[in-house]
Amino acid sequence: MNNLALSDKEFEQYRSMILEVAGISMSDAKKPLVSGRLAKRIRQHDLFSYGDYFRLLMRDRAELQMAVDLLTTNETYFFREPKHFGFLRERILPELVNRTTLRVWSGACSTGEEAYSIAMTVAEAVGNRPWELLASDLSTRVLDKARTGLYRMADAEDIPRSLLVKYCLKGVGEHSGTMLIDPTLRNRMRFQHINLNAALPELGEFEVIFLRNVMIYFDLETKRQVVRRMLPLLKPGGYFIVSHSESLNGVCDELQLVVPSIYRKPHA
Repeated sequence: MNNLALSDKEFEQYRSMILEVAGISMSDAKKPLVSGRLAKRIRQHDLFSYGDYFRLLMRDRAELQMAVDLLTTNETYFFREPKHFGFLRERILPELVNRTTLRVWSGACSTGEEAYSIAMTVAEAVGNRPWELLASDLSTRVLDKARTGLYRMADAEDIPRSLLVKYCLKGVGEHSGTMLIDPTLRNRMRFQHINLNAALPELGEFEVIFLRNVMIYFDLETKRQVVRRMLPLLKPGGYFIVSHSESLNGVCDELQLVVPSIYRKPHA
């Protein structure tokens, strides 16, 4: 078992699988990531090679989901790329606040930090007016984590102090060193397993869609297909936000660039 090694042939199997399931295109440089993240599962199943584990995935859907979770989970943190939250607070929400129920979608929410950052920003801006937030991800494991709303206090360093005090409950006693997102905020949110690389379920329409730090893993055609699926769910005049390292140039010509990384769907 100490000689467990991922061969080039086995890596190609995993690379093809993750492209088909998640639309993620893995470069050769990702071979150590695949090897490292799956090694523990292989040992837990008393298997002797990455090939053995791949054959298990092909007949066990639950284990396939576990492997996809392990291979697609990426770093995230509260109020990442803060200019987006400033734009949401200062430009988007004042414009949309008097509409009927405001709906926002965090399309790749990971362990929930992005979704809760959006929720705090919206709640602070719209007050008692109705709003709701859908947070989705391909990984069921990170969604389970996100639903708890429980984080380490060390994770809170990028949350503005006023929002931290208002929307985060500090753990005491045996829960010291942790914080819990206020249940009244969590009650406005729904976490749902959604694969953006497949047909989307019925979700309704949204005024704002965040799709950040995920398209960098897609090839161009996959990017086009994902945006094409999501676009009908964005209301006319709605905003589509990608990360600062991403662009819809060459991906979609139906959205208008407002500022770098923020796009808008024209009014009909």
